[in-house]
Amino acid sequence: MTSQSAAHKPDGAETGGGENAELQDPLASAFPASLEGRILFAIAFLFSIFQLATAAHLLDMPSQIVRAIHVGFLCLLGLPLVAAIRGDSVPVRAVFWALGVLGMAVAAYQWWEYRALIFRAGLPLPTDTVVGVGALVILFVATWRIMGPALPIIAGAFLAYCLFGNYLPSPFVTRGYSFSQVIDHMAFGTEGIYGIPTYVSSTYIFLFILFGSFLERAGMIKLFTDVSLGLVGGARGGAAKVAVISSGLMGTISGSGVANVVTTGQFTIPLMKRFGYKPAFAGGVEATASMGGQIMPPVMGAVAFIMAETLNVPYAAVVQAAIIPAVLYFGSVFWMVHLEAGKRGLMGLTRAELPSPLKALREGWYLLLPLGVLVWLLFSGYTPLYAGTIGLALTALLIIGAPLAGRISVQALRYVFWIGLGVSAASFFQYGIMPVAVTLVVLMLLAALFRGGRETLLLTRDALAEGAKTALPVGIACAIVGIIVGTMTLTGVANTFGQFIVAVGDNSLFLSLVLTMITCLILGMGIPTIPNYIITASIAGPALLALGVPLIVSHMFVFYFGILADLTPPVALACYAAAPIAKAPGLQISFQAVKVALAGFVIPFMAVYTPALMMQDGGPLSDAIGFWPAVIYIVFKASLSIALWGAAAIGFLLMPLKWWERIVATVAAFTLVAALPITDEIGFGLSAAFIAWHVYQRRRHGAPAIANQTGGGTTPRAAASADERVSAAQ
Repeated sequence: MTSQSAAHKPDGAETGGGENAELQDPLASAFPASLEGRILFAIAFLFSIFQLATAAHLLDMPSQIVRAIHVGFLCLLGLPLVAAIRGDSVPVRAVFWALGVLGMAVAAYQWWEYRALIFRAGLPLPTDTVVGVGALVILFVATWRIMGPALPIIAGAFLAYCLFGNYLPSPFVTRGYSFSQVIDHMAFGTEGIYGIPTYVSSTYIFLFILFGSFLERAGMIKLFTDVSLGLVGGARGGAAKVAVISSGLMGTISGSGVANVVTTGQFTIPLMKRFGYKPAFAGGVEATASMGGQIMPPVMGAVAFIMAETLNVPYAAVVQAAIIPAVLYFGSVFWMVHLEAGKRGLMGLTRAELPSPLKALREGWYLLLPLGVLVWLLFSGYTPLYAGTIGLALTALLIIGAPLAGRISVQALRYVFWIGLGVSAASFFQYGIMPVAVTLVVLMLLAALFRGGRETLLLTRDALAEGAKTALPVGIACAIVGIIVGTMTLTGVANTFGQFIVAVGDNSLFLSLVLTMITCLILGMGIPTIPNYIITASIAGPALLALGVPLIVSHMFVFYFGILADLTPPVALACYAAAPIAKAPGLQISFQAVKVALAGFVIPFMAVYTPALMMQDGGPLSDAIGFWPAVIYIVFKASLSIALWGAAAIGFLLMPLKWWERIVATVAAFTLVAALPITDEIGFGLSAAFIAWHVYQRRRHGAPAIANQTGGGTTPRAAASADERVSAAQ
C-alpha cells in the first residue's frame, strides 16, 4: 500500500458497491489522484493531527476555540472535496474552495476575538453579526453539498421560526427576537452551531472514528469475518449468520451503519447470494445487521456519546441500558436468517472450506487488545475521551510496532519488545501522553528505515486522512443540528410539542409512543441518526419523562427508531447502499430489512412498559416481583415474542406454516408485547398452544422434504457447480 490512490480507495471502490456508495455518499470514494486531491489529503491529515493533539492535551485550547476550528476544518475539507469528487467545473470548484477558506476564517475570527466575544456576549458588534451570517451560510451550503437538502431545509425552517415566530398563531407564537440576537445565539457561544453536538463531535466522535479507521486498515474486518466463518459458516444458513456476526462486530468499532454496508457487505452479500438467499433478502440482512452496530456496545456509534453528555450520566450507564436490547436485536436477526435458511434448504460450507477461528485469533489477537482496553476503561469509570485516547494510542503502538517485532529473529527479544511497548502504553496512566508520544516517534523513526515499516507508516497516514473524511458527514450534521437545538433553547418550542405528546399520553401512553415513533421515522427519511436523535430526544424525551417513562429509556426509544429509519421505505439509505452489491432494487431490500428487523420495532415498546429490559428500575413488574426477577421475566417474554414474530414473518418454524398458523403466531406475539391486563396470560397460552400444535404436526407428518440448496441435495439446483461454491479464501 504505497501509492496514495491505492491507499485511499475504500473497500468496494472497484465494484458495484463502491459505485453505489459514491451515488449515495460522494465522500465514499477515494481522494482524487491529482494535485488538488493531494492538497485535500494533506488537509484531512492535518485535521486528524489537530484533533489528536487537542484530545491528548498536547495542544491545550479553550473548548469554544476547538469547536470553532473543528467546524472550520469540516468546511475547508468538505466543500472542495465534494466538488472535486463530483468533477465540478474549475470555476465551481474555485467557489467552493473560497467558501471552505472563509469557513476556516470564521474559526480564526473566533480564536482571535475569543475573550472579547465573551465580554460582549448578547451585545454583538455589526462585525460579529456579519461573521455569524457568513458562518451560517457556509454551514448550510456545506451540509447541502455533503448530506443533501433534507437537513438544511429542516434547520432553515427552525431558523425562520426564530426570526418570524412572532407572526404565528398561538400556541406557536414567540415573543419576537431581533436579527442580531438570533445570529449571536446561533453563531457564537455554546447554544447554536457550537453546542453540545459539536462538542461531542470534536472530541469523542472524531476520536472513535479514527479508532475504527485504524483497526479496519490493520485487518479487523478480515479477523471478524474469519472468526465468524469459522464459528457459524458450516451451520444452516451459515452465510447469512456470518453477515450478522461480522457486521455486528464491526459495528462495535465503526458505529456507522451505511459504512458497514459498503465494507462488510462487499463480502457477505455475494456470499449469501451464492448460498441461495434471494438478492433482496441478502441485502436486507446486511443492512439490518450493519445498522444494528450502532446499538451494540462498547462504541455504539456517535449517538451514545451524545446521549451520555446530554443526560449527564456515565457512558457505562448508556451501555448498561443498551446491552440486553442489542443482544435481542442481533439474536432476532440471527433467528430470522435461520428460519429463512430452513424454509429454503440453505446449508453451510463444508468443514474443509472453513477457516480456523483459533488460527485467525492467533494471527490477529493483538488487534483485540485495544478493544479490550477500551471496554475495560469505559466500564471502570473513565471518560470516553480518556478511554478513546488510550485505545487509539495503543492501536498505533501495535500497528507500528508489528513490523519492527517481525524483524527481531530471537523470540525472547520479541517478547521483551512487546512488554516494553506495553509498559510504555501503561505509563499513560501515571505520566500522561508524553511517554507514549515519545515512544511513537521513536517507533516511526525506526520503521522508516525499512520497506515494511515504511508501508506501515503509509497505512497509518492513510488511516488518519480517511478517518477525517469519514468524520465529515457526522461533524457537519452535529454542527447544523445545533441550530435546531438553539431554536428550542431560545423559543421553548419543544415545550409546545411536548405538551401535545403529554396530552395524548394522558389518554393513551401507547398512542404517544406511536406518535414519537412516527416522528422519528419521518425525520429519519432525510437526515442521519445523530440529528434525528438530537431533535426527537429534545422534543419527545421530556414529554415521555412526564408520562412516567425513565429518562434513559425514553432516549433509547427515540435512538432505536432513528436507526430503524435508515431501513424503512421510501428512503432507507442503508438499503440503497446495499442495492448494487446485491443487484436488487433498494425498495425491495428495504421491505426485507423491515421484516428481518421486526424485533427492533418491538423491543423499545416493551422497554417502556417494563424498564427492566434496559436494566432500569421502575415499572409495575419490577415493583411487584423485584428487579432481577423482572429482568429475567421480560427477557424471556421478549425472546418468545421475537421467536413468534420471526416464525410468522418467514412462514416457517420446524416446518412451513399455514396462513392461519401465521396469524395465531402473530396474535400471540402481539399480546406478549401489549403489556395490558391479562395479555401476558393470553400470550403465553396462545404460544404454548401454537408450539404444541406445531410439534404435533411435525411428529405426525415428519420433517419436510426440503433439498439442500447449497450442495448435496436431490434437486438440480442443489447440485451446485464448483464455481458456485464459496471458498474460505473468497
